[in-house]
Amino acid sequence: MHRSDPIQRQTGGLLLAAGTFTRMTDEERLTYSDAGVDIDESDAATAALLDAVGNVVDSEYAGLLDIGDQYLGLATDGVGTKLLVAEALEDYSTVGIDCIAMNANDLVAAGVDPVAFVDYLAVEEPSEEFSEQVGDGLAAGAEAAGLSLLGGETAVMPDVIRGLDLAGTCAGLVDKEQTFDGEAQPGDVLVGFPSSGIHSNGLTLARTAVTREYEYTDPFPPNPDRSIGEELLEPTRIYTYLLEPLREHDARAAAHVTGGGWTNLTRMGEHRYDITDPCPAHDIFEFVQELGNVADEEMHRTFNMGTGFVAAVPEKQADALADATDGQVIGTVKEGESVEVRGLSL
Repeated sequence: MHRSDPIQRQTGGLLLAAGTFTRMTDEERLTYSDAGVDIDESDAATAALLDAVGNVVDSEYAGLLDIGDQYLGLATDGVGTKLLVAEALEDYSTVGIDCIAMNANDLVAAGVDPVAFVDYLAVEEPSEEFSEQVGDGLAAGAEAAGLSLLGGETAVMPDVIRGLDLAGTCAGLVDKEQTFDGEAQPGDVLVGFPSSGIHSNGLTLARTAVTREYEYTDPFPPNPDRSIGEELLEPTRIYTYLLEPLREHDARAAAHVTGGGWTNLTRMGEHRYDITDPCPAHDIFEFVQELGNVADEEMHRTFNMGTGFVAAVPEKQADALADATDGQVIGTVKEGESVEVRGLSL
């Protein structure tokens, strides 16, 4: 089930060339909520849970427990519906990397060094083949993140699970004097770091869009050497290598661009984040947008759109941080309360 013509780059559609976007025309637009995930309801539920728990230092991305001269950081996350793409392709070799990455990157955004990880694999029925693939991915992710994989739990629950679910918890440590302030300041410069693709959020919207006309096994039109499923399964980039450069260049705050897309920047404080030169968006984003006729605002509220991690640093440190890493200056922090990117106000 696929159309043979490549995605057309035309006026009235999304144009990724030169990093600019134009409005789409009048077909019915697909939203994340239509696909089954309401971001506002999810945020409200998360806030209610945090209010009930309390008793930890809230760093936006991780819980920090005061243990004297250090904080113990903990983050928990899963792979989400990316697992359904893996199931369709019968390829679970990369989802373990995603599981490590989504947790370790949250600790990095909190300024915490990830040190250990435990996983939780819930399955409908046990399978040695996919368990081995998941384990290989977890091992690869742990090596890339520079942390120890301590094992975890496998639960067989046929009455609860259809297929499998994979989640985990990452623990980290940081000396108190090495933590980020957690709050950007007007006048700071934003340095962005490229994503590897769609990462591991927004897959419910992406899957709904692409399966309107394609199968996961069909060639990906911008790169026919890969299947659409392989493009969607590209593992989440791990940003632990940024911790030392961020500290050396006096980073005030950082944002892991995950669920909620570019609105994650507001976790660095209620300011105006003026993005003038974001990292280029990958072809997968144009592909999803065109097939789902997704509005520009919805794309940027759902996906990383090419920039997976952002740091706010003093102006005098910005170029040096970019030069010392694979980052680039993408914008500035100003007075106000919005995220401005590619002509959009989020």
